[in-house]
Order: sequence, then structure tokens, then C-alpha cells
Amino acid sequence: QVILGAVLLETWATWTLVAVTSACFVFLTLLNRELVMPHRHGANFLNLHIQGMFICFVLAAMLLVFFITRINRNLVARDAGLAALRQQSAEEELVVRMGLLASGAAHELGTPLTTVSVILNDWQRMPELQADAEIADDIEEMQAQILRCKEIVSKVLASSGEARGENAGPTTVVRFFDAMVEEWQVNRMPADVRYSNEFAPDHAIASDVALKQSLVNVLDNALEASPRWVGISVRRTGDDIVMTVEDRGPGIPAGILAVIGKPYQTTKTAPGSGLGLFLLANVVRKLGGSVVAGNRAEGGAKVSVRLPVAALSVEPVHVG
Repeated sequence: QVILGAVLLETWATWTLVAVTSACFVFLTLLNRELVMPHRHGANFLNLHIQGMFICFVLAAMLLVFFITRINRNLVARDAGLAALRQQSAEEELVVRMGLLASGAAHELGTPLTTVSVILNDWQRMPELQADAEIADDIEEMQAQILRCKEIVSKVLASSGEARGENAGPTTVVRFFDAMVEEWQVNRMPADVRYSNEFAPDHAIASDVALKQSLVNVLDNALEASPRWVGISVRRTGDDIVMTVEDRGPGIPAGILAVIGKPYQTTKTAPGSGLGLFLLANVVRKLGGSVVAGNRAEGGAKVSVRLPVAALSVEPVHVG
């Protein structure tokens, strides 16, 4: 028992156990009750001795099995915890590396984008080009796409703490999701989007660039899988924000569902695919939320994102 205590218990508890067992040993030595046997006991004394040994053996065996099993469970739980921490550390390292690469790429893209923008402005002032309506429209469209590229670069730098312009200010849950979906529809022009925002009562939050981009990646995945229909809903469940994205595509294979949220786990064949849900899972996890992916009974995929309002809130959240 002392050995098991030294393995399982804290230092102070182990020394307490040593003191208690030592006191019990002294107590039994000094204040024992003698067992008086008759002179003609025959085999009774031997039988009594064997019975006592058997009882001691059973007690010792039961205690050893109980505590050793507990030790094994603790070791298994510790190993599982360490493995989870190593996995989380590797994933966070990958996110940091991707962030550094994205930040570096955004810096490098700034110069060529500016150069192209200047050239387009010069072309727009050239009468011979403006005389052709088709070319003028193309130049205008190119300028719009350049502005969008600059906006994307600004978002990348803003999410890494190097904003090019003004940072997003305070907003509310309803405005945050409404603006995100509206911007996504303007940029992607999906055929049919069923969007409902039933979050009430509304709550003031801080706009999170990384969260917004991660959610947009999920919308892009749904649109790619189901170009003709995407369903988006936002609602409040207790003190959580729940956003659900549905599509009518082929769905998610069981093998991918089992490892959802891991990097490079995807049904796509393009290099570098499989990072959308991975990035979303990491961003949401840091905010104390969760991501659940599955398949709809009528066909297609379904991704639900649950976020605590308090993680984005700029004011106290009243429970209830």
C-alpha cells in the first residue's frame, strides 16, 4: 500500500500514509491480543494459519489489481492527452507557417497590384482605348478586380496584425453575418442562396477578420459542391451563435467525416486542398466553439459552426 501510495498520491499524502501505517504497525505490536491455543490443538492451528494467509493473499491481490488497473488507466489517459497536445501543437505550427506565408505573399503582391492599377488608370485616360466600348468595359472590370485583390491583401495583413487601412470596427451579430453573406454573394454570384438570419436578440460584437474568412471558405466549398443551391442559416441557441451551411452536392464520404478538421483531408484533387475546414476548426476552437460536419438525409453536406457570443462580445453577455 505504501508503494502504491507513492506512485498514485501526492507527496504530502504519501508521507501521511507512511505515518499512519507505521503507527498501525506499532499499535498491533504493543497492543495485540494473544491467541491462546490448547496444548492438544492437532491440525487446527495449522488450518487457522493457512486460512489467515489465504485471506491476506486475497486482500493483497484485490488491492493490487484495483490500484494497478487504476495506474494503467491513468497512464493511458496521460498518453492520450500528450498525443492530443502534440497533434494540437503540430496543427498550430502549421497555421503559423501558413500565416507567415500568406503575410509574405500579401506583401509581395502589393507592388505588382499597384503597378497594374497604375497602368489601368493610364489606359482609362487614353482616348483611343475609351473609344472602344468593349475595351473600356474590360478595363473597368479589371480595375474592379484589382480593387478586390487589394481588399483581400488588406484582410490578410489585417488578420496578421499588419493592416493596410482601417481595421473593422464594432458591429453586431446580425450585421456581421448579413454583411458577410451579402459580400460573398456579390463576389461569387451563386445561382440560388437561401439565407435566413434569425439571431435574436441582437448583440454587439467585434468583427473578426480571421473568422469571417474561415466562414467564407466554407461557403465557397458549399458553392463548389452545389453550384445551383446553397442554404445558410444563423440562429441563437442559448448564449451561442449557430451558423449552418447546407448544399445539395454529393455529400462528404464517411472516411473524410472521420478526420474532418484535419489538414489536407478533402474530396478535391487540387494540390493544397483540404485546408478550409481545418482553418475554420482552428479559428473556432480558439474562440471556444465547435464545428460539426455531416450529410443531409435528402442529400448533400451540412456544416454547423457553434460560437459562444462572449468570445466575440464587446459587452457582457446576460445568461438566459
